[in-house]
Amino acid sequence: MEEIINELPEDLRKELEDFAQFLWEKKFMRSPKQRKLRLTWVGGLKEYRDKFTSLDLQKKALEWWNDD
Repeated sequence: MEEIINELPEDLRKELEDFAQFLWEKKFMRSPKQRKLRLTWVGGLKEYRDKFTSLDLQKKALEWWNDD
């Protein structure tokens, strides 16, 4: 495998190195605490509660998706 890597052009070796670093960080650098969802935003839009229903928001989101 090392032989194959050594035959790659410098830019591809760098890309491979970056990808290996990404995989390593994904596997070993995340602690369970980092995976927890933080709900600091909860209640942040309560002033709009009486103005919009969840259905209104779903329709608006679909409009935004289809604007491409």
